[in-house]
Amino acid sequence: MNANAFTTANRFKSSSALAAIAVLAVVFGASGCAKLKARDLLNKGVASFRNGQYDAAIEDFKQAKDLDPSLMNARLYLATAYATEYIPGAPSDENVRVGQQAVTEFQDVLSVDAGNVSAIDGIGSILFQMAGTPFTPDKFEESKKYHMKHISLKPDDPDPYYWVGVVDWTLAYRANAEMRQRYNSENPKKQIKDADPLPEKMRTDFTQQYGSMVDEGLKMLDKAVELRPDYADAMAYQSLLLRQKADESDTATRASIEKQADGLLDKVKEIKQKAAENAAKS
Repeated sequence: MNANAFTTANRFKSSSALAAIAVLAVVFGASGCAKLKARDLLNKGVASFRNGQYDAAIEDFKQAKDLDPSLMNARLYLATAYATEYIPGAPSDENVRVGQQAVTEFQDVLSVDAGNVSAIDGIGSILFQMAGTPFTPDKFEESKKYHMKHISLKPDDPDPYYWVGVVDWTLAYRANAEMRQRYNSENPKKQIKDADPLPEKMRTDFTQQYGSMVDEGLKMLDKAVELRPDYADAMAYQSLLLRQKADESDTATRASIEKQADGLLDKVKEIKQKAAENAAKS
């Protein structure tokens, strides 16, 4: 190769390298701009969210997520905005769609970060709300699974234990009420009130079907109170579940359990009274 050819070849290589560097600079520059714009949209969405402008916030979070898929807060805020728009107890198609969209977006977070506790709690919460109307036991059970997942990841957090207890009480109480309603419908001259003991056959059926659930709920709420000794809401549900436990028991045992339930309610009142006094002082 002569000197001119060698020089030309080197110039060609240098030009190619410079061109490649220029292309990379454009690509990385565009990527950086997209990420900056995504963060701007996230901040804009957060401002709208805090002002209760959820539709506007959702659009900003969507764009931020598309521009920067690694921006986890955009994904979480998008899911949370949908969850906030959901109205518990309103079974319209549009409202159900919003609830399902919240679940989908939280699951999208878990597809990237399987241990994201905020997303796990978000799904557990929205499923619990959606399970109420129409009453859907399977959704309550699914909600419980997510709270149990939280427990497996962070066993020292009291709240997921509380929510498992709430789900167990909800299902047991509903079944108990339906049993009583059915009995009263079939026995118009021998009615039982809500506070009356269950007839023996019903008591046996209730224990077989829901006894283990009641025990699980009580165990979970005990743990919640162990981790947070002033957890008044957990104590309130302990009291409610104990009344379900009383419906499994004979007369003597029932009286003892109901006394324990009443004692817990007294403790709840004491804790809330003290909290109110402290708030007034501060």
